[in-house]
Amino acid sequence: MILRAAVEVIGRVGPAGLTLGAVAKEVGLVPGTLVQRFGSKHGLMVAVAERSAAEADARYARLREGHPSPLAALAALAAESMAAMATPETFANHLAFLCLDLTDPQLRPYALAVHESQGRAIRALLDEAVSAGELRAGTDPAALAESVQAIIAGTGLAWALDRRDTLPRRLRAALHAVLSPHVPPGGGAVLEE
Repeated sequence: MILRAAVEVIGRVGPAGLTLGAVAKEVGLVPGTLVQRFGSKHGLMVAVAERSAAEADARYARLREGHPSPLAALAALAAESMAAMATPETFANHLAFLCLDLTDPQLRPYALAVHESQGRAIRALLDEAVSAGELRAGTDPAALAESVQAIIAGTGLAWALDRRDTLPRRLRAALHAVLSPHVPPGGGAVLEE
C-alpha cells in the first residue's frame, strides 16, 4: 500500500517533489512512520525500485495467463508497462525517476532487473508466437525482442512529446508496424484494435 502510494505520488509530482509527508498523507499515516520504516526519501525510492524488480517476472506471467494468444499477451505487456503513465506529465515524472535509476548505484540494479525481465517476457512471447504460427517460421525472436522492447520505450517518449492519440493506441500501432512484416497472411488480427 505504501509503495503503491509512492508510485502514485511520483506520477503526480516526480521524484524531486516526492516527500515522505506526501506519501504518508496519501496512505493516512504520519510521516514519522515512514521515516521509521524507510529512513529517508531515498530509502523509500529504493524500496519502490526493489519491489518493482521483485514482482516483474510474476507480473509478466500473469499477463500471459490472461491471453490465449502470445501476440495478444505481448500487446497487453506493452500496455501494462506504460499503464502508470496515463498523461504526458505522469510519463515525464516516471521518466525522471528512470533518470535517477540510471545514475544512482543503489537504484540501477533494480531498473536493470525490470528491463531484463521485460526482455525475457517479450522473447518468450515471440518464441511462442512463432511456434503457434502467429509469426512466420524463420522469424528471429531474439532480434525482434530487442526491437519490440525499444519500440515500447520509444513510443512512450514520442507520445509524451507530440501528444497525438492515446498511449495505448500508439503502442498497439507501433507493435503492429514492427511485427506485421513477420505475421503470415491473414494472421494479424490479434494486433488490430
